[in-house]
This record gives sequence, C-alpha cells and structure tokens, in this order.
Amino acid sequence: MKRRQFLQQASTAAGIGMAGMLPLELLAANRKDISPNEKLGIAVIGCNGMGWANMTKHFQVDGVECIALCDVDQSVLEKRSAGVKEIQGKAPRLYGDYRKLLEDKDIDAVIIGTPDHWHCRMMVDAVQADKHVYVEKPIANTIQECRIMMAAGKKYGKVVQVGQWQRSGAHYEKAIEYVRSGKLGNIRLVKVWAYQGWMKPVPVLPDSAPPEGVDYAMWLGPAPNRPFNPNRFHFNFRWFWDYAGGLMTDWGVHEIDIALYAMQAKAPKSVMASGGKLAYPDDASETPDTLQAIFEYENFNMLWEHATGIDNGNYGRTEGIAFIGNHATLVVNRQGWEVIPETQWEDGINKYEVEAIPQQDRAWDADYVKDHAQNFVDAIRANDPGLLNCGIETGGIAAINAQMGNIAYKTGRKVYWDKGMGLFKNDKEASALISTEYHNGWSLPKL
Repeated sequence: MKRRQFLQQASTAAGIGMAGMLPLELLAANRKDISPNEKLGIAVIGCNGMGWANMTKHFQVDGVECIALCDVDQSVLEKRSAGVKEIQGKAPRLYGDYRKLLEDKDIDAVIIGTPDHWHCRMMVDAVQADKHVYVEKPIANTIQECRIMMAAGKKYGKVVQVGQWQRSGAHYEKAIEYVRSGKLGNIRLVKVWAYQGWMKPVPVLPDSAPPEGVDYAMWLGPAPNRPFNPNRFHFNFRWFWDYAGGLMTDWGVHEIDIALYAMQAKAPKSVMASGGKLAYPDDASETPDTLQAIFEYENFNMLWEHATGIDNGNYGRTEGIAFIGNHATLVVNRQGWEVIPETQWEDGINKYEVEAIPQQDRAWDADYVKDHAQNFVDAIRANDPGLLNCGIETGGIAAINAQMGNIAYKTGRKVYWDKGMGLFKNDKEASALISTEYHNGWSLPKL
C-alpha cells in the first residue's frame, strides 16, 4: 500500500476516535529498518484500550520496538502479544505484575494505560526505575496524587509525556495563537464542553466472580476492596469514583488544558458545580451524566459542560472550546476552528470589529496522536523533558482543575481556593477530598 493511502486511513481512524484500530498489516508494512543503536524499547502497562491505542501510534515512530506487555487480564495479554508479533515480527515479554516489568533493563520507556487510580503509583515507580513514561490522562484520580507525580517528574528528570494529545495538534496551535493576538477583544468567558451521544445507560448487573485469567486483586490495587462487578471493569471504570472522575476528568482535561493554556491561567479562585444523574438516574454509574461547573479565574470565567446521550452541544459541536470576546468568538475542536464576529449596527450598516474566519479544517493527513508519540520519542532521544508538548506539569494543571470541578460537585457548594496554602479556604470537607487513602496493602509513593 502506498504511503499516501496509509496516511489517509490512519488520519481517518484518528479522526473518528479510533486511534488504536489501524490494521496491523499497515503498521507492519510501514515500519523502517534502523540500526540497533537507534532502537527505543517501550513497554505497555495496561494494554486493553488506550494503552494499546498509544502503542500502535508509537509503532509508527521509526525505531520503536515493543519489548514487553503487562496486564491483569490474560486474554488481553495474549491478544495484544499476537498483535505485537504481527507488527514487528517478534513477540514481547509478558508480565502480570508491573513491578517485575520495571526490572527489565531492555525497557527504556513505559506507556501507562491503566485505570486512573493506578497512574500515580505506577508513574512514580517507573521513573524511580529509570524509565521514561507516557501516562494516559487524567494523570491521577486526586489532587494529592497529581502533586506527587509532578514532584516526581522534577526530582527524577525523566521524560514524562501525558496523553493530552490535543497539545500536538497544529490547528489547536493556530487557534491559540489567534486567541492570544488580542483580536477577539477582552475575553470574559471560555466555554468548554463534551456532549457524548454514544453513551447509553450502564445496565445494573449483579456482582460475580472475576473472569478466568483475571488477577482482580491486582486490578483493584490501591482502590477500596469491593466484589467484582463487570460494570466496574475495563472501559466502564470511568464512571465510578473509586477509579476515576467521570466525564469531568476523562474528557475535561483535554478541553480544559487548551482553554487554560490559551488564557495563560493555572489555578482558579473559586469553583461551583451543579448536575447529577439526570439522564439515566437508575443506571449503574456513579459519576454525573449531566454537569455544569463554573471556574473563576483572575480576569475571566470558564464554564464546563458535559452531557451523555445527546450530541447537540454548543455551536452545534459535540465537544470543543469557545473563547468569547468583546469583538468575536473563536470556537475550536478536533475538526478545526473558526471565528464568529460580533456585529454592531451603525447608521443602518452592519459593522464588524474583526472579520469572520470560516471553518479552518484540520489537515486531511493530520494524526495528532501519532505526532504526540513522535514528540515523546524525540524528547527521549534528546534527553530533554523541555521538548515535550504535554509534560507532567502541564497534565497536572489540567487534572487538578478538573478534580476541583468534581470536588465542588460533591460538596454541593461554591468552593474557594487558597493558592498559597494549596487548600480550599475555610472548608475542611472540600480540602479532605484533595487526598486519598490507599488500600489492600498499597501505599502512596514516597519520593
């Protein structure tokens, strides 16, 4: 297959959110032979969903070799091992315990694609084992864990990329440049949203024995010890507080990251949130299917919205960021960006402060997840975390803000942030939700 055809298919797959679904034979056919000295050994911890999707993108980077896979589900290990062998002609080493994998001296970097509640412990253990890390977003499930990971990134100096791949999107870069140009006028509000029509109710299912070949104790790890339930396993873990933060953190970090980066903001002054299980009140999930959160920053507000079961979001887009200024609004999402001017009538004439910019589509061959992987590998080869498009500090800012939104929702009131103290002002309940307790013999990492 010609390279152009390959790129078209790769771009289409990424554009519809199927970054890990490229045909294996395409990946194999487009790999280049390079000298052993230039090869980079990568391992995947948690390789069912995004872990595997990220590995397939790294296979498109010259010189990357998959050394090992680790998963608590034997059926997943066998499936992904066969995929790796088809792509690179050599099977990876297989592990059920990530700590054993980290002892493998042939591994230069690890991809962490596990549920959120595992990210902190694994990322810190990896950098302490002298490995570089590509960790899925959100970086952690609590503010406390985010802080530990950010501190570990500084202390150990390894290259740690966060899977907020919109930072590697060329059209996002152009949109941000326009936002910072001042042409929009004073920006008083930024809207960020994710409307997910494909998400249907999570059916209530009884507890059961774990599937054969699943090490459920290892899957739980530091999370509270609960009976196995299929709803909490694999993809749907996102909708349970023990392991994740729902759409607020799952999608929110992508959009909040771009919003705060463009506005050059980091921490809010206050947050309030309202919502709940309004679409599917009786399904099995815990996190809200409908939520609005208002973040107050120094010179603007940010409004987060999410909803499941419907697609008709702001400006007719299922997801995106809108920078609303006095002169115009810039709307950007994964398909492209546009500028919608404000108008004023003067003497019967419709006048514009700025000209409209029609939809600027992302390039047909753009594959920003692959570009994010390339950026990670380039930074490793240069041994320079400063080259990363989304390092651990950047990922931490987005995740901490998203966690603040969830804390405001859980408390049911407006919470005020004390930047100097790193706590919520005069609010013991909200401040208690910053931290987490590890269970089942696991402990928070120590630096």
